[in-house]
Amino acid sequence: MAGPPKMEREPVVLCEKIMLPKSGASAYLVTLNRPDRLNCFNFQVCHELSNIFSTLLREDSCDLVIFTGAGKNFCAGADLSNPPNPLEASSDLPQNLVDNPIHQMSLLQVPIIGAIQGHCITGGFELALGCDILVGDERTKFRDSHVKFGLAPCWGLSQKLQRRVGPGRASLISLTAQVIPGPVAHEWGLLDALAKDGQSVLDKAMEIADQICSNNITMVKRYKRAIVEGGKTTLQHGLQRERELALSHYLEALNDGATFENAKDYITDETRGRTSKRMQSKL
Repeated sequence: MAGPPKMEREPVVLCEKIMLPKSGASAYLVTLNRPDRLNCFNFQVCHELSNIFSTLLREDSCDLVIFTGAGKNFCAGADLSNPPNPLEASSDLPQNLVDNPIHQMSLLQVPIIGAIQGHCITGGFELALGCDILVGDERTKFRDSHVKFGLAPCWGLSQKLQRRVGPGRASLISLTAQVIPGPVAHEWGLLDALAKDGQSVLDKAMEIADQICSNNITMVKRYKRAIVEGGKTTLQHGLQRERELALSHYLEALNDGATFENAKDYITDETRGRTSKRMQSKL
């Protein structure tokens, strides 16, 4: 009888708290750490990745997460020499969802930015689609090879991809199993931002993270919730849910003594700035 899977000595997933330079906010950098295996995941990776995201859910100092891979690639899918159990990966039983990284990512209230460099293939593609924002470059390569090998997606790829690029392009990507390069992925809406002019994918992701965290973090979390919940239903129900969340927010904001004053100050400062620039241009 086969024994338990051998555990690797080096940590297969890294998690580092970082300070964003402009906003001063706290973010966490989560990194798949098997570069010699193209960051392919096995059960140990899924378990540790799930545990990290579950821990971050309870971490009050976490304003945002950047998810990436060590080395030149994000993730080339499952490690077929020691893959996760597909029946457990497909299950929605509570004991299996504990080790399902996509499920644990979906519970996180803060934005997750995927820094997608190099290969992002099949199961890695599914991990990427668990992020809110995807950043890549011209060397990023997406591929869904499920049909190539008679495998079934079970972490949401068949549903999430079509919501990003439309059912036609999703069918083209998944049913042909062709490689989609970064610039095409950006044009189709699969990548939300493209690093250019020698900027690394991670640096671009951190730049976006800093822009997000320069705003009101409470509202960032609530806005993400409105987007995520609305994306799971019809437009009519999504609009209703937005109103419900807005009412809840304003019942709190109207009594905090700061939200509207801060907004007025910002608008006043912006108006003064524009007026000053116009005066300078006339001079």
